[in-house]
Amino acid sequence: MGREYRPNARESAVISKLDHQKESRRYHAMNQLRHNIEEMADRITMKLIEERLIETTSKGDLQDQIQFALQKVLDSEEFEIQYQTANLRTLVARPNFVSLFVTAYIVEKLIDHKCIVDIFGTDEEIYASVNRQVSRFIQLD
Repeated sequence: MGREYRPNARESAVISKLDHQKESRRYHAMNQLRHNIEEMADRITMKLIEERLIETTSKGDLQDQIQFALQKVLDSEEFEIQYQTANLRTLVARPNFVSLFVTAYIVEKLIDHKCIVDIFGTDEEIYASVNRQVSRFIQLD
C-alpha cells in the first residue's frame, strides 16, 4: 500500500508565501496597466513603427488593436493568459506576462488585421520592443 503524502508545515508555509507573492505582483501589474492603458498602447505602437518591426497603413488602427490587446489582459482570467502565451513562454527566462500577451497577440492575431502590411521583426525583437515600453509602467521585480 502506498504512503499518503502530507506536506509539513514549513513546506506549506513556503508554498503559500510564494503563491501570495505571485498574486500580489499580478494584482499590482493589473492596477498599473489599468491606470496607464492608453499611454502604454501609444508608446508600444510608436516604438513598433519607429523600429520598423511593423508596417501599417494606419497608426490609429494599430494603436486601437494594441489597446484592445491590453484591455484583453485586464479582462482575461489567468488560465486564458497562460493559454494565449503558451507558444512564446520560452522566449525569455522570466517574461513579463503583459509583454508576452501583447507579443503573442501581435504575432498570432494582428498579422491578419487589415491595417497591417507586414510584420518584419522576429518574436524576440517584438517582445523586447514591447517589454521596454511595458517596463516603464509596470515593474514586476
